[in-house]
Amino acid sequence: IYNFDIADILFLCSIQIFETPKDHRKAKPFHDHVFVFSIVDDHIWFRNYQISVPHNESDKLPRGGLDKMTLIEVGPRFCLNPIKIFGGSFGGPTLYENPFYVSPNQIRALQKKKKAGTFAKKVKAKTRRKRHEMANPLEPDEFADMWKD
Repeated sequence: IYNFDIADILFLCSIQIFETPKDHRKAKPFHDHVFVFSIVDDHIWFRNYQISVPHNESDKLPRGGLDKMTLIEVGPRFCLNPIKIFGGSFGGPTLYENPFYVSPNQIRALQKKKKAGTFAKKVKAKTRRKRHEMANPLEPDEFADMWKD
């Protein structure tokens, strides 16, 4: 559960990101669609539903038709993982920062360190093997010159 400030910020984000600008010339009204924003596991889930009402052939609602309304998910469905929310358009004071976000650069750096560690192990194993071969030389084989005639 978020505190009141975070809920306000996320509500404001949903309005500013997904709302059609007022008096936009190509905007068409959708009276039968519902957008759902839910916050689960520090992610914002977006779903688009259509209100489905059973109709007669006369295109009038039957008695009790409003009770039989259903929501059908028409999509798109997607998930947002907010990283930072700023006070301005592309800067300003940080209003929200996700403490669980790990940048791709950090992930790549950790993978690179891991690879460097495996390479260092290989080099160490090679030097250890060479030292072992120097300390324990092979005895000359008595049958080595057998087929040289």
